[in-house]
Amino acid sequence: MTEMLAVRAHAGGDQLFVEQVPVPSPGPDEVLVKVASAGLAPGMMALLARGAFRHLPTVLGHEAAGTVTGVGEAVTGWTVGDRVRIHPNLNCRSCDYCRTDREMMCAQQAMIGHAAFGDVPLPLYERYHDGGLAEYIRVPHWLLDRIPDNVGFDVAAKVHDLANAVRALKSAQLPLGATLVVTAATGTMGTATVKLAPLFGVSRLILVGRSRSRLEDVARLVSLPTELVAIEDLGSDWAVSQGLTLALRARVPHGVHAVVDFIPDGPATWQAMAALATGGTLVHMGGNMTPPPFPALVMMVNCWRFVGTRSCTRADARQVLDLLGRDALDIDELITHRFPLAKANDAVAAMQSRSEPMWMGVVNP
Repeated sequence: MTEMLAVRAHAGGDQLFVEQVPVPSPGPDEVLVKVASAGLAPGMMALLARGAFRHLPTVLGHEAAGTVTGVGEAVTGWTVGDRVRIHPNLNCRSCDYCRTDREMMCAQQAMIGHAAFGDVPLPLYERYHDGGLAEYIRVPHWLLDRIPDNVGFDVAAKVHDLANAVRALKSAQLPLGATLVVTAATGTMGTATVKLAPLFGVSRLILVGRSRSRLEDVARLVSLPTELVAIEDLGSDWAVSQGLTLALRARVPHGVHAVVDFIPDGPATWQAMAALATGGTLVHMGGNMTPPPFPALVMMVNCWRFVGTRSCTRADARQVLDLLGRDALDIDELITHRFPLAKANDAVAAMQSRSEPMWMGVVNP
């Protein structure tokens, strides 16, 4: 096969195109993977609109799993037929950040099939910007992780999202028996965090989302004591009357230990922070551009911590693979939508509209 189907974005456009492109050939230290499953990311189109994809046209999709079909002459440890997931983070692998489990802070941080963050030359991203929404993908061999035998390709493709949730939960520095708030709890990252929360010492969950009925569905994913705060129940003036803070404080008057926040815009991030206990932590991974309504003095007096994290690390991803391999974590039920590659635009439309419950979506080429 010399050509393959791939989902590509072009400069100046806001649509995706399913096109025939050449199958890439692996170089000496590269592998070619036949993609069995590729994940869909909710923020993909927003980043495309912001110009975060530096090389266009490009194949989108930073989450992929499949089978090795080609191995470069300098590659050892991998053979044709190996089942693998591809770690999408491109880093220099030698700076202080990369050597201390903080590689998402590397100046060369970029993601295959996704965005680039640094303002320095990014040679790896230039070569490996094409992602996994295709029949095949070429990557350097060091980005492969072996999939446990009991883990399917669809779950393996979503390891990155699960690893992001692991990073957020680690960053929260939760005490044993913690009360945790998860915002945007009905989305991809929210449901992943809910599934992982019991493994991080959480004893009580408070889930925040727009719809009560959808929050009720998420609450069934976990056996922990769980309470729901639906934005639709707070009243039309909640944004100016601090309705979310009041609702959270009514449930936990002394304040919650931590908030893991995936809110992309609006006042809910800061209203959730105002519900923290003294010394509590808000971990943000939503890209919210709304400025805080209170001065730094308030954070100082309450000893609150704000932690931003934009991605996971390789160690986080391998921790997820270990949990899955030991059957300590089961996320099959989180994958609610599957699409063929030819229906990629339908998949993106469903992901953006959220007109029906959609926790995790994958594309099967």
